[in-house]
Amino acid sequence: MMDVVMITEDQDAVAQFSSLNAGVYVISVQDFLQNFWPELQAAHELYSSISQALQEKESESSQKEYTEHLPAEILEAGIKSGRYIKGTLNINKHHDEASIMTEGLSNKNNDLSWGVLVCGNKNRNRAVHGDTVVVELLPKSEWRGKVTALSEEEEKSGEENESKPMPTGRVVGILQRNWRDYVVTFPPRDATQSQSRNSQRILAIPWDRRIPKIRISTQQADALQDHRVVVRIDSWESTSLYPNGHSVRVLGRAGELETEVQTILIENCIHVPPFSDAQLREMPVNSPEKPWRMDPVQVAERRDLRETHLVFSIDPRGCEDVDDTLSVRSIDGGKLLELGVHIADVTHFVTEGSLTDLEARMRSTTYYLADRRYDMLPAVLSADLCSLLGGVDRYAMSVMWELDAQTLAVNKVWYGRTVIRSSYQLHYELAQALLNGEPAEVPELAQLEPEEKDAKLAELTQALETLTHVARHLRAQRDRGGALELEGVEVRAQLDEQRNITALVPRQPLEVHETVAECMIYANHWVARKIQETFPHQALLRRHPPPRQEFFSQLVESGKAVGFTIDTRTNKALADSLDRAVDPQDQLVNKMLRMMATTAMSQALYFSTGLESQDQYYHYGLALDRYTHFTSPIRRYADMVVHRLLTAALDVERGTDSGKSLASNKELEELAQHINNKNRAAQRAQKLSTVLFQCLYFKERDPQTDQQCVADAVVYSIRNNGLLVFIPEYGVKGPVYLKNREGQVVSAGQDGSCEWQSGSLRHHSDHISTTSSCGTSTFRLFDHITVRISVRSTSSHADSLNLEVISNKPHRSAEPQQPHSQGRSQLVQEVVRLAEEAHQQAQEKAARRPKLSREEREFSQSKTPNLYSLLEEVRELALMDLDMAAQVCVTSA
Repeated sequence: MMDVVMITEDQDAVAQFSSLNAGVYVISVQDFLQNFWPELQAAHELYSSISQALQEKESESSQKEYTEHLPAEILEAGIKSGRYIKGTLNINKHHDEASIMTEGLSNKNNDLSWGVLVCGNKNRNRAVHGDTVVVELLPKSEWRGKVTALSEEEEKSGEENESKPMPTGRVVGILQRNWRDYVVTFPPRDATQSQSRNSQRILAIPWDRRIPKIRISTQQADALQDHRVVVRIDSWESTSLYPNGHSVRVLGRAGELETEVQTILIENCIHVPPFSDAQLREMPVNSPEKPWRMDPVQVAERRDLRETHLVFSIDPRGCEDVDDTLSVRSIDGGKLLELGVHIADVTHFVTEGSLTDLEARMRSTTYYLADRRYDMLPAVLSADLCSLLGGVDRYAMSVMWELDAQTLAVNKVWYGRTVIRSSYQLHYELAQALLNGEPAEVPELAQLEPEEKDAKLAELTQALETLTHVARHLRAQRDRGGALELEGVEVRAQLDEQRNITALVPRQPLEVHETVAECMIYANHWVARKIQETFPHQALLRRHPPPRQEFFSQLVESGKAVGFTIDTRTNKALADSLDRAVDPQDQLVNKMLRMMATTAMSQALYFSTGLESQDQYYHYGLALDRYTHFTSPIRRYADMVVHRLLTAALDVERGTDSGKSLASNKELEELAQHINNKNRAAQRAQKLSTVLFQCLYFKERDPQTDQQCVADAVVYSIRNNGLLVFIPEYGVKGPVYLKNREGQVVSAGQDGSCEWQSGSLRHHSDHISTTSSCGTSTFRLFDHITVRISVRSTSSHADSLNLEVISNKPHRSAEPQQPHSQGRSQLVQEVVRLAEEAHQQAQEKAARRPKLSREEREFSQSKTPNLYSLLEEVRELALMDLDMAAQVCVTSA
């Protein structure tokens, strides 16, 4: 007979049933832990923390710190009547203010086009960043403007530091909490921190500045002073100034690279555990002992392009997950051209509803950080069997156009599953060199005799030239429709064959980038047309809504300051205006204007066609009536969904029934929202990772003596107490203060050198002036100034770059029309050197460990020691006694 243990916190139940039946034990949670798991100190700590929080909740003062939230039925009635406004709370990370965007109401009430402002903790009424809230507007006499100073710490709030008044409100209810795991640090213990006999009650400081301090109870506050810890919020009562929570696990020591990377992932709700054994068992095997081969039945059902088409790929150097390949050839005696885009057939290997599919759906995307990536699919697919590598047979999904050779008009389009063998795996720089007629070595031709080599090289070059000709025509078509050429700061990690980082560099613009992009855009557009026409109410498309005109105000004013008129009425007008806004003396002016246009853009989103009317399908940036994502199924789940829709559309066209039912409009829209959220998280994580590496480079340098810490910067925005600047060398944007906390202002001497002096500051839309005993110094939009870069470190938050103006003149007589990336290359080299040293040490230690199994070698996602293994170790250490955990850390380091 098996004994049964029942645990409860109901003491009456314990007293009544504990001795009632033999073999049935009814005990409290505390007794269960003490009697059955006495060594699990972390579990005892967690129980103590939660118990303490519950006791403190019961004993808290009845005095109200916040007003009570209104009942749900009153909130719903108020929203319907228009008295209350529903929206998502977005807290400013620099100021004590929040805004609520009010979708759908801006058309009814022009006052609400900029949303509703919520100022201060009291008016937020216990709402946390991301919560879905209900607000009530305050009387117009109490409306305020947004803070326009660079930081509230630098400038106290006041009318002179605010924009014009806007609708201002207070939170009266919360419809949905958006609580998640938060990374915190513990403050130094002092007399103000209350204690109990077994527990310390502390206010933990979240890594995210938008989150309030969280009150938790822990016995390890002293031992974990310099660590980052994951906590969860349990409650936030109206009688408490702060929310109550409990600790979950320890991430690691603050400031260490792996701890900071884990923090970025957790703060963006990115969960990327190793692929499970069950998922990996679904994967096909491809090993030297058992190489993967194509299924003859599959080959017979597909169009075989291996002997008839010259297929090649063009990707970043070192790319492993090759999603797309291209082909172009002359047919019908030169009267026609056949353009082909061939995409990895991922859905052949990943069955809908399988464990691998569910995991890919949960991740939604491959996550690219500065020094690593976390794949959406296991490596046997993403880097091998689905990757369209050179010289191997692969399954593909193809779109092929028959074009008139002269006009490039489309005669017909063919969609279907194919078998391909890519002849060349080119990188962008090599393809551009071939197009430019420069000497270039194509690896696939290296072993051939000169005559055959020359013939094949001429064939490849001709194909590239034809492809470029077609792409220019496609781009011109979109330009006539109003397609925008925008500008962003893109930093890309370059990896070698062992997945080690070799460079962190900006992507240099090459025409071949646009050539490949145009072909991919063309394929995405035609696939969107196909699936939307076949499934008008349940196709997954991607739309880019037109930006709201008020978001263009900075762009319009900045252009006006340097003599350019920016017309934002349509995408065509905006594109033409940006093309004309060129300063021959400084090409960076046009770059900065395009960056402002990018900032003003609304975000492109996936959606189900059954949710929107057809006039809402439009993609503003690409100037296309329908658009989707089809060309990157290895790294985007949306593309996998589209591949399945295209397959279903082809079945409908052939009159065959696959027997699979499509997702309903509602199911597809829920999936679209999930993918949109994951894409935003991936973008945020990538940006934070880049900032982390920038800080790593500058952190060990002395800003007073190291010339790498001095750089040329371009002013792109004027604020009440300073400037926002862009540093082309490093791709860095940031604030430069012209007034400090002591009230001093920056004063420039005759030679341009700057120092702090007592004085005043005067702000205008296109310039800002400081006046001191040395005279007046003026900084204008698009001026080039010299800044010193240092790192601002805090134990509680992420490091950030601090920019200080040291001269109002360009650095080293910089030639702004020719921005260079030497400084960033040196940044990368230094960070890479440190990473290589750390990797070398790790390899030496790894040599003393047992060798990896075949499964570990085959399916690992990043070099060891990797984030996954560290997460597993942290998870295990969280359940150990602190002293024991410290010993394990020492032995495993």
